Amino acid sequence: MEGRNQTPIVELILVGFGNDPELQPLLFLLFLVIYIAAVAGNLLIIVLVVADRHLHTPMYYFVANLSAVEICYVSTTLPRLIGSLATGDRTISLHNCFVQFDFYGILSTAETLLLSTMCCDRYLAICHPLRYPALMNGRVCGHMVAGCWIFSISYTVMLQTFILQFTYCGPKEFDHFFCDFASDVYYVSGFTIYALSQFQLPTILYKIFSVMSTVLIPLINPLIYCLRNKEVHQALRKAGMNLVDFRHRQGV
Repeated sequence: MEGRNQTPIVELILVGFGNDPELQPLLFLLFLVIYIAAVAGNLLIIVLVVADRHLHTPMYYFVANLSAVEICYVSTTLPRLIGSLATGDRTISLHNCFVQFDFYGILSTAETLLLSTMCCDRYLAICHPLRYPALMNGRVCGHMVAGCWIFSISYTVMLQTFILQFTYCGPKEFDHFFCDFASDVYYVSGFTIYALSQFQLPTILYKIFSVMSTVLIPLINPLIYCLRNKEVHQALRKAGMNLVDFRHRQGV
């Protein structure tokens, strides 16, 4: 009877990083710059891979798909956080919170699976170089990427089906900066979170680990997987020269 008399929770409060008025503008600028840099870096990789035929290889095909996932991934959490820091409004409806959680689950799972396919691709290229062109043709690459998305969506829908069978009873105030009802999908961060949870450490530590996985990884992945490679440097120089020639022709 006591449970039936409770008012259903339809709106949550994401605490984020506190209410310090001096800290909010700095966090707003920091996350805004990170978001723009992450989207621009990953979008640049996609454009280069599509435009330069020398990058039409399985490795860069997976990298381009990973960059597309990273753009969507960082766009699932940061715009909401940036808007909250700008306006001070930390409320979010329970429905929108579950929607954010669903997209986060799909994209984080797809990201992990794509990284696994990239590992398989490099293994075949190094250990079976003669058979590599036959093993990793365009059809196989397409099936692998499609499999990543099918599994990610199916897994998240199944998880959401189980979650929706229950009634959310609280808390209304959620001490996080986005709707993450589960632990990280990254093994090191996830293991650390589980280990630290036994010592009842401050929640700011969990937020730091979440920032590392949801914000910093999409930012640095372009540098790790692509922008240091010679092929990408050559594609960048070629694109720059084509842009200069185009501007000269337009000026003439």
